[in-house]
Amino acid sequence: MLLNLRQIEVFRAVMTTGSISGAAKLLFVSQPAVSRLLAHTEQRLGFSLFERIKGRLYPTPEARQLFREVETVYAGVRRVGELAGELAERRTGILHVVSSPSIGHMLIPLAISAFRAQHEDVKVTFQALSFRPLTQMLLDNRAEIGVVILPAQHPNLAAQPIGEARLVCICPYNHPLAHRSMLSIQELMPYPLISYSVDTPFGALVEQMYQEAGEPRRVAVEVSSPQNACSLVQAGAGIAIVDEFSVRSRTSGEFVVRPIAQSKVLTASLLQSRFEPLSQLAQAFVDTLRQTMREQGFELASGQTRN
Repeated sequence: MLLNLRQIEVFRAVMTTGSISGAAKLLFVSQPAVSRLLAHTEQRLGFSLFERIKGRLYPTPEARQLFREVETVYAGVRRVGELAGELAERRTGILHVVSSPSIGHMLIPLAISAFRAQHEDVKVTFQALSFRPLTQMLLDNRAEIGVVILPAQHPNLAAQPIGEARLVCICPYNHPLAHRSMLSIQELMPYPLISYSVDTPFGALVEQMYQEAGEPRRVAVEVSSPQNACSLVQAGAGIAIVDEFSVRSRTSGEFVVRPIAQSKVLTASLLQSRFEPLSQLAQAFVDTLRQTMREQGFELASGQTRN
């Protein structure tokens, strides 16, 4: 190994401050000590890191390239420190929760409120994220619990169902479909559809519903999430097929919600590390979330697996 950690530290300090004196102050050492270590580092590397012009230091191209890698290393070191702090906090009363937006708009806040009523000394951090950053938070051990409503398969994550809901149709109150008690895909065909790209999980589900009904899915407005679809329906831009989790988070009276004969069931699942058991705090939150699901009418159908 050409450079040890102390040499890297001194090199970074000189690059950051732009001078020997600045590096010495940053590291709380003498200027001669910095100069000696820097000279030894250059000798060991076999090339110059700095050019000395009129008493000032100018980094060489090699130094700039090396500095980029050093900054990457330091970012990793900082992340280790942050993770250590988070792990320490978790032992003393902090819970990190992440969820998909559909669950995160109402159900998770309700569960957090009920949980905090029984655990006043526990700090809860909560983020509603799309699937990829959500799973990364769990894999990086930056969150202990994740809740999603679409299938989630990862070799390092364990999933267990905790609730379920259906896809439903929403339309404005003055819409011709508003007076129907049950809708079919065929009845949706004449009206502008707000929907999702077929290469997204929601889009694939809705596409499957149309294919099973023998109808083409003609999208008038394409959106990235059910929450966007709800807002557009409220604005009168068309009709949409969304999940009941998302609908429940909206203010009552914004639009009409109607069941669809060829609907699909969405299962909300808890995600956690496959290699670490849940902490007592996390398990208590999961129990609270299950209760919240039951109270809101999203309990699992009989026969589903429960842990």
